[in-house]
Amino acid sequence: MPPNTTASTGQQPGKSGRRKGRKARLFVLVLVLALIGGVAFGAYWSISTVRASFPQTKGTLTLKGLSGPVEVKRDDYGIPQIYASSDADLFMAQGYVQAQDRFYEMDVRRHMAAGRLSEMFGKSQVDNDEFLRTLGWERVAKQEYDTKLSAATKKYLQAYAEGVNAYLQGKDGKDISLEYPALGFTNDYKPQKWSPVDSVSWLKAMAWDLRSNMQEEIDRALLTSRLGPKQIAELYPRYPYSRNKAIVQEGQYDELTGAFEQGGTSGTAGTAGTAGTAGTASGTAGTASGTASGTSGLDSQLTGLSDALSDLPPAVGVNGDGIGSNSWVVRGDHTITGKPLLANDPHLSPSLPSVWYQMGLHCRSVSSACQYDVSGYTFAGMPGVIIGHNQDIAWGMTNSRVDVTDLYLEKITGDGYLFDGKVRPFETREETIKVAGGSPRKIVVRETNNGPLLSDRAAELVKVGRKATVDTAAPDRGDGYGVALRWTALQPGTTMDAVFAMNRAKNWTDFRKAAALFDVPSQNLIYADTEDNIGYTLPGRIPIRSQDDDGSVPAPGWDPKYRWTGYIEQDALPYEYNPERGYIVTANQAVTDSGKYPYTLTEDWGYGTRSQRITDLIQSKIKDGGKISTDDMRQMQLDNSSEIARLLVPTLLKIDPENKDVREAQKLLEGWDYTQDTDSAAAAYFNAVWRNILKLAFGNKLPKELRVKGQCLWVEPVNVTGPADEAEKVRECGERDPDQAQPDGGDRWFEVVRKLMDQPDSEWWKTPKAGTRPGADNRDQLFRRAMIDARWELTAKLGKDIDTWTWGRLHRLFLKNQTLGIEGPGFVQYALNRGPWELSGGQATVNATGWNAAGGYGVVWVPSMRMVVNLGDLDKSRWINLSGASGHAYSAHYVDQTDKWADGELLPWSFSDRAVEDGTTDKLVLKP
Repeated sequence: MPPNTTASTGQQPGKSGRRKGRKARLFVLVLVLALIGGVAFGAYWSISTVRASFPQTKGTLTLKGLSGPVEVKRDDYGIPQIYASSDADLFMAQGYVQAQDRFYEMDVRRHMAAGRLSEMFGKSQVDNDEFLRTLGWERVAKQEYDTKLSAATKKYLQAYAEGVNAYLQGKDGKDISLEYPALGFTNDYKPQKWSPVDSVSWLKAMAWDLRSNMQEEIDRALLTSRLGPKQIAELYPRYPYSRNKAIVQEGQYDELTGAFEQGGTSGTAGTAGTAGTAGTASGTAGTASGTASGTSGLDSQLTGLSDALSDLPPAVGVNGDGIGSNSWVVRGDHTITGKPLLANDPHLSPSLPSVWYQMGLHCRSVSSACQYDVSGYTFAGMPGVIIGHNQDIAWGMTNSRVDVTDLYLEKITGDGYLFDGKVRPFETREETIKVAGGSPRKIVVRETNNGPLLSDRAAELVKVGRKATVDTAAPDRGDGYGVALRWTALQPGTTMDAVFAMNRAKNWTDFRKAAALFDVPSQNLIYADTEDNIGYTLPGRIPIRSQDDDGSVPAPGWDPKYRWTGYIEQDALPYEYNPERGYIVTANQAVTDSGKYPYTLTEDWGYGTRSQRITDLIQSKIKDGGKISTDDMRQMQLDNSSEIARLLVPTLLKIDPENKDVREAQKLLEGWDYTQDTDSAAAAYFNAVWRNILKLAFGNKLPKELRVKGQCLWVEPVNVTGPADEAEKVRECGERDPDQAQPDGGDRWFEVVRKLMDQPDSEWWKTPKAGTRPGADNRDQLFRRAMIDARWELTAKLGKDIDTWTWGRLHRLFLKNQTLGIEGPGFVQYALNRGPWELSGGQATVNATGWNAAGGYGVVWVPSMRMVVNLGDLDKSRWINLSGASGHAYSAHYVDQTDKWADGELLPWSFSDRAVEDGTTDKLVLKP
């Protein structure tokens, strides 16, 4: 059976899924189409149609514009390694090959980044386009391309675009991907040529996905409608520096030089240039007294903003407390090889195809004419490698969570806005949104000196100015306040330059210089090289705020003291190089100890649960001279230990639940080792108890804007004095999508509960009686109630017999095509989507298969890839992707890595010419 016509994993009921034959699956598909759409329709979308878009991977093709022949070698998983003799040929071939496998995905991404989804999908996407046009990603990307990027980077982007367009030439939609015929039944959309700006725009979309604490700003403001300042502070505890170590432990900021200096290590850090003018350190400030964010008035407007964010296409991703990434690097004196090992697994919302595309880019001979020999994870639609290694160094990334966004209330007056006592005119532009099957929509985008007015894009947002309560110094609200967004990614930058500079880097100094160009999004960058050096650096354009503003809540745009005062100098940003401990761990925890750095990077770090667990695993392995292997690194990535279970289970086991069925479930926790394996009944029951503790103690007390959509409660009216009578209570239903609601159960909530464990009579532990379920007046009574509720919840979901319970039956992953697989007709969804897979892991575990405790147990974010780089022998490195190389639904490589990914396996990662050649199954030669 030819490899390019083999069907891959279908709808999968088991742990790793069960494969179905190509012929059987396609026959069913055609039969379903024939029954639903008529015989002619079914015949049109047939086997030949599905196969028409599969790429040619063998033989020879002519590619106009090449200066010499290029080889594309693919392995058993369809992963391409490209060999060329010039940079331009290399990136032109990258564009061609990525378009072969992923053009539909690339096309959707560029339309999303440009706010042009309506051109493909019609009027259902107009609201999204309006919001995205207001942000203006494509506009900023064009400015970046025209004014900021180097000539070499532009050359590479142009070559990449030429490769994509060479693939498109002469092809109809059906020749590109089967989604296009599906679109063709509702509109006459035809793919257009690729441009260099299309590649740059996607960086803005990824920066949005990693934009730090914007959602936290919104949530803190929304909480004020029902909670007081003390209660809100309890839900956002300070980072536990004494328990969970920061990333940088051996460096310090020098006030005299204004630079961050390495301490207690070998090696030198080199210099990295600058990225702005540093101003006065902001320190740690409380909530700004002049803001309107600490009051109940922001409810409706910020709800509208939150709704707009959650309605954006799923390709943008999930942004919540628990989402993050892991990376760590261990120096050679602690490894079996004597050289560093580097691991990385970024956590993102699951998508099909995966956001990552594995690839090697090799110059046959590295020289000034052809400078690259690099392999790793790329984005389909962008040249270069984002995460990976070259012949000398390896690098990984995690989200730093540094605060680079601020929301501002703006006093709108006529055609302008108030700033520093004067009315300034808006900057305006008109945008025309083309709509497939409908009339164009025109909008006017207004901007203040802080950024675009997001409140212009949702009717609910307009309400903020009518309700916002501000202090007596604030200007009269008039017709209302608007909400503007200031975000570093809305300024032209040089991140695309940084990608190529990192791909070429040969040592730590080169890498730091490259990192200085990586301005948006701010990421934790870890490093290792073949000379046994390891390092960490925090790059990015990071704002400096005044002492009155810590960036944690929306600020008054009319007051100059809340303006950013500059950006932290790159030489002042934290880094580490060859720390004495011999390893570096980043997992979204605090970058530095709060008392050792003068700038406020954020008030919303991850709380360090994953990072400390990784640290503990490393320390346990290297104690008494132990050495770490590549497989040890893989096993660490799969660690399923639940830290919140370790905290709560001893208390849960002391409670007498009285009911024999609940006691039976409680016994599952006796002797449990706190690991959340797929087949664990204890993990299933504990996580149900945890979910119900959160719901009873916190969820039912949050405002409707944060609760799950459709979850209705009888609550006391907001603006009443004293407790309301039962007859006075009102019915309020939640308004947030399940995967965005609170309490989500991430490690912020671990810390909230940890601090309350020593306050058994806290008001948080009180909950009313519900039907036959008892109320609670203290911690243990609420825990008992949660154990009861969890028992009956799992009885309903999994059956009464606890011997049949498993965590995997609750904790399932579905992979969905991010467009037609979500909103398309049912038969199209069936054709494009895959799953479920039953997964181990959970919230804030190293194996971070995240679920939202407010919304249910389904997997909402995942390690989107895993890799372990062996700097002692690069051919012994290992990698895996969430799905596969191909975006073609019936390709053998659509989800051919997912079973192994779910089982925690890694694939061989060939790099040397010999290893790549030995693993090659298909070879395509591209000729001029």
